[in-house]
Amino acid sequence: MDLKSKIREIPDWPEKGVNFKDITPLLQDKEAFSSAIDKMAEPFDNAQGKPDIIVGIDARGFILSAAMAYKLKTGLAIIRKKGKLPHKTICQEYKLEYATNTIEMHEDAIEKGQKVLLVDDVLATGGTMEATCQIVEKLGGQILGISFLIELDFLKGREKLKNYKVNSLVHY
Repeated sequence: MDLKSKIREIPDWPEKGVNFKDITPLLQDKEAFSSAIDKMAEPFDNAQGKPDIIVGIDARGFILSAAMAYKLKTGLAIIRKKGKLPHKTICQEYKLEYATNTIEMHEDAIEKGQKVLLVDDVLATGGTMEATCQIVEKLGGQILGISFLIELDFLKGREKLKNYKVNSLVHY
C-alpha cells in the first residue's frame, strides 16, 4: 500500500516555509492505518527483538504507539510535554532551532532492564527522540529500536539516533 499517498501536505503551516505532514487521512483510512501499524511493528515482532513496553511521544505518537502496543501485546508508557503528568517525573531538556523544550515521563514508567520500543509519527531534527532516549536510559530501559511513520531525511534527525535501530516507513 502506498502510505505516502494517504499523507496530506499542508504548506506554510504552522509557519511559512514549513510543509506540515498531516497523517489524519491515513488514520481515517482503515486499511492504510492497519497497514502502517503492521509495518511499523514488524521489525520488532520476533523473539529476539520483542519489546516489553512501548513508549509513545506526545501527541500523535500516542495514536501509533497505542495501536502498536495492542498489536505487540506490550505495555504502553508515554512521554509528555513538561507539566502534563500528575505523578513524580523525570525531565529532559532539548534544543529546538531557536529555543529549548522539556519533556517528561513518570519515574515509574520503565522498569530497569525492560526492553523498550520508542514510537512517534515524524522524525524531523531528532531532538525530541534523542531526549526520549536519554530519559528511558536514565530509568534503566534497554532501547530495542525506534519506529516512525514518517522521516524528513533532509533534516538529518537520524544522525542524532545513530546508536539505535531506526525504522521509518515514509521518507520525504
